[in-house]
Amino acid sequence: MNYAQLLFPDFSLILIGYLVCRYTALNRTVWLQVESLVYFLLFPVLLFQSIVKTPLDLNAASSLIMAGVTMGMAAIGLSYMLPHLPWLRRHIDVRDHAASAQVAFRFNSFIALALADKLAGAQGLQLIAVLIGVCVPLCNVGAVWPMARHAQSGLLRELARNPLIMATGGGLIANVLGFHLPAWIEPTTTTRIGAAALALGLMAAGAGMQLSSLGSGKTLAVSVLTIRHLAQPLIALCLSRVFGLTPVQTTVLLAFAALPTASSCYVLAARMGYNGAYVAGLVTLSTVLGIASLWLSLGVLPMLR
Repeated sequence: MNYAQLLFPDFSLILIGYLVCRYTALNRTVWLQVESLVYFLLFPVLLFQSIVKTPLDLNAASSLIMAGVTMGMAAIGLSYMLPHLPWLRRHIDVRDHAASAQVAFRFNSFIALALADKLAGAQGLQLIAVLIGVCVPLCNVGAVWPMARHAQSGLLRELARNPLIMATGGGLIANVLGFHLPAWIEPTTTTRIGAAALALGLMAAGAGMQLSSLGSGKTLAVSVLTIRHLAQPLIALCLSRVFGLTPVQTTVLLAFAALPTASSCYVLAARMGYNGAYVAGLVTLSTVLGIASLWLSLGVLPMLR
């Protein structure tokens, strides 16, 4: 499989979003509203529908779920350790670390869903939706906790307001209970809202890219991005062996491990009173590095399995 051709359509949308935001009247103010529309409405609908569309065999998916949760916890642990490592401690600002630790383990769900269908069709889409469903709450707790602790704000309140947690939780419950959307609704939710969510989400990620704030905190930036784009794919490869994943599950897990970080990282950091511009720079670098890490995960690591 030619992974450059596979990744090109999605990353071209990110580039288009960047160019439109920088060189047309559709500036950052416009894209902030687009991002809110995708984050609070379009993407939760797509995520809910992706999970409930096909009956979920939890026994068959249990190994993948355990591998995904283990990988997420490992990445969270590594990111939390950074300011406590003797050779890094004096180079890392504590508040910047609280805001940017999330970059190491959160993931861009828009790119995840866009890739899954190309990699493994409907089965891949459901498997990645399940991973998103179980990892979004875990990663959001990991992202909010250090900032809430430093800012002395409520962790549960921040989590309760997260639309992705509500959508994934509702989707998993609905799937287990056997709920299905009426057939006459599916063309709207699956085709139209899904296409809009993915296209606008990728373009919004491009519109939010900025590098100007990364002049300081270079050690922290290198550390969290190394965890995101190198450590996680290697951990995923090991876990695929430990949990005995099938080839399709392994492909989905490796792709999931190599995703760019979530474009909403900087929104969360800014909303909680931290250096959002610095986190936005990390998101930008992660988006670019995602091309290399996805090639590593999908093109190189499978040969070592």
